Amino acid sequence: QVQLVESGGGLVQAGGSLRLSCTASGRIFRNTRGWFRQAPGKERDFLAALNWSGGSTIYADSVKGRFTISKDGAKNTLYLQMNSLKPEDTAVYYCAAGSWPSSDQTGYDYWGQGTQVTVSS
Repeated sequence: QVQLVESGGGLVQAGGSLRLSCTASGRIFRNTRGWFRQAPGKERDFLAALNWSGGSTIYADSVKGRFTISKDGAKNTLYLQMNSLKPEDTAVYYCAAGSWPSSDQTGYDYWGQGTQVTVSS
């Protein structure tokens, strides 16, 4: 059974940084892992995706230059380094596994439970 578990969320001041982790268990026959977020009352938005075998990445314009997606293959873990955080980055952050390339959540089959990130001003 596939499971994705996010961690690393929390409360941070504006301008600060956080690193989210997403560890997978079970066999995932999908070549993409991605990060999404959902703010209260809003739809879930794509942030970044990584091709697990090739290493290519794609980013949403809203986070390009501030967020970096990466992986540790040996640990089967995906990361999202978030710098220069803003109050508008406050949301529940989700990792997902799906097919490359995809910035559309419909391209993802497996989802974590989410981790809360709150950025105070």
